[in-house]
Amino acid sequence: MTRPVCVLVGAPGSGKSTVGEQLAALLGVEFRDTDADIESMAGKPIPEIFIDEGEAHFRTLERAAVAAALASHAGVLAVGGGAVLAEENRAALVGHTVVHLSVELPDAVKRVGLGAGRPLLAVNPRATLKYLMDQRRPLYTEVATATVVTDGRTPEEIAAEVAGLVKG
Repeated sequence: MTRPVCVLVGAPGSGKSTVGEQLAALLGVEFRDTDADIESMAGKPIPEIFIDEGEAHFRTLERAAVAAALASHAGVLAVGGGAVLAEENRAALVGHTVVHLSVELPDAVKRVGLGAGRPLLAVNPRATLKYLMDQRRPLYTEVATATVVTDGRTPEEIAAEVAGLVKG
């Protein structure tokens, strides 16, 4: 059975994609992002999925993308920030090496900007991001086998720390 060497979870702006690419390069494996898988599956960007079909449809696609990636990807996997909301996804992550990239609101805001291309942050982005982070943090902690603080650090520093955890 093929399994990811590491699954990255965290809030928008935590660095899942950027750190994931760096980490994959360090480990000599492929990087995969379930958000990119969803866009490929749907044939359109995530903001359009939210507008055209709604969040519930997006979450259905997300559950399928997470399940497929966990079963078939042997590299570093980043899952969308809201993937942990689904009990099905949390259950599927059990037994995997899951690293929570922790970020606080000021750094997250700097990294994501205020809503560009992020449908859930379209209205009152700072308050919405804070709400999402507060809502999801316990779920990230629940699924994580390790937590790495990303605030004030470069992607290279974070990837090196995660690589150390993964290599054990």
